Amino acid sequence: SEFFASFVEDCDRRGTSLFEFFRRQFVESMIAGTSYALVDFPRIEGSVGNRAAEDQLGTSRAYLIGYRADEVTNWANDETGELEWAVVRTITRKQPTSQDPSGVIETVWTYYDKTNYKRFVRMDRGGGGGAIEEVESGLHGLARIGRVPLIRMRLPEGLWLMNRAGSLQLEHFNKSNALSWALTMGLFAMPVVYSEKPWSQMIGESYYVQLGPNDRFGWTEPEGRVYQIAADNLKTLQEEIYRVCYLAPAGGPLDHRGAVSGASKQRDFAITYEVLRAYGDAVKDQIKRVLRAVEAARDDGDYVSVTGLDEFDIADFSTDLENAKMLLELGVPSESLKKEIFKKLALKYVCDARQDIKDRIGSEIERGLVN
Repeated sequence: SEFFASFVEDCDRRGTSLFEFFRRQFVESMIAGTSYALVDFPRIEGSVGNRAAEDQLGTSRAYLIGYRADEVTNWANDETGELEWAVVRTITRKQPTSQDPSGVIETVWTYYDKTNYKRFVRMDRGGGGGAIEEVESGLHGLARIGRVPLIRMRLPEGLWLMNRAGSLQLEHFNKSNALSWALTMGLFAMPVVYSEKPWSQMIGESYYVQLGPNDRFGWTEPEGRVYQIAADNLKTLQEEIYRVCYLAPAGGPLDHRGAVSGASKQRDFAITYEVLRAYGDAVKDQIKRVLRAVEAARDDGDYVSVTGLDEFDIADFSTDLENAKMLLELGVPSESLKKEIFKKLALKYVCDARQDIKDRIGSEIERGLVN
């Protein structure tokens, strides 16, 4: 319990909380479709005699490292679908120093299988490729349970948002820039002189134009048809981006201003609600597999379960409050029902509070401190 309490607050030895770490993993998965979390333990020279010595030296303090999809360059799956081996490549560009005025590009390849790891390094100085050398090898942190220490979060194609909306966003970006440039250039209209005689006068801010009785003068201004088409197309693209990202109310127009009830809003966001639950299941699955791998490697004898992320606040709180008020006015003779209603409303109102405060509120309601 003491270890996991500190692990939740600092899971990567850099002060990152477990929630923030998996939030980044989830964002990376929405961008690239997959993200990876590496479970590792500190290494020391020599061997450790027992668990107490491990705890004292800090070698049992597991930590996580997040990797992007493009950093895991090669892998293979076993018959159960789990990783059989994987290769992680990281590239670090170091600033120039007096010893290396041109700077150094360090490329590290780390090979993991179910028991061992090998690390290879190449140092590129001055633009020339250096030799690849093996610098480290041995057993990794999950060797005892026979598992590759990389645990991936993979979203199905329908939930991979960049795959669904990336091309639309790029099209919207290009057309928005083109329309902005065209509108800007339209503000600098050129003068036009309609005349049958030869034209040789100078035109500028400090010049004047002398015209004949039948001559005409005007400006080249756009009629605006293509601008209106472009503006309408941008609006359509924007609505389509929101629709494919499951954010618009069932794909409806974004400028819908009609008065709708709370129940109608819930129906409109039913698709969004189901997608959020699917995202929650994916995040819970990776968190559960990571924590269970850490527990199995440490051999603490604990059982790890991950709950939550299956209810999302997509309704207005005033609607819930009104429904609870009407339910209480029915006079149902059940103290348990009243406590559950009070707890649901209270915890929803203080959803951003710390967990210990939520637990305290729930226990106070259970003890009947709320009339």
